[in-house]
Amino acid sequence: MFLLLIVLHVLVAVALILIVLLQVGKGQSIGAAFGGASSSQTIFGSRGPATFLSRLTTVAAAVFMVTSLSLAYFSAHRGQSSVIVDQAPAATGQPAVPAPPIAPEEAPPLENAPAPEAQEETTQ
Repeated sequence: MFLLLIVLHVLVAVALILIVLLQVGKGQSIGAAFGGASSSQTIFGSRGPATFLSRLTTVAAAVFMVTSLSLAYFSAHRGQSSVIVDQAPAATGQPAVPAPPIAPEEAPPLENAPAPEAQEETTQ
C-alpha cells in the first residue's frame, strides 16, 4: 500500500508539472499553437484548452495533496521502528585503561640507538 502511494504520488507530481507547463499565459492564444485560428477547429472546443487544463490542474493538485497527506500519515504510523533509536550501545567489559608509561631507565635498549656515552658527548 505504501509503495503504491509513493508511485502514485510521483506520477501525479510529474503530471502536475506537465499540465502547468502546457498552460498558456494570459493574453496568448493556444489556438495558434495548434495551427487553427478559428475556434471551431480547436480540439478542446470554442473556449480552448483553458478551462480543461485549469480543471485538470485542480484535480491533479487535489490528488497530489491527498497522496502527500496519506504518505505522511502512513510513514508516521508504520509498524517499523528505527534501528538507530532502538538499539542500545553494545556493552563492553571494562573500559580500556592505558598502560603506564615506561621510565627511560627501564626501557629496553634500541638496536640502532647510539651508546649512552656517545649521546652525552654530542650534547656537550
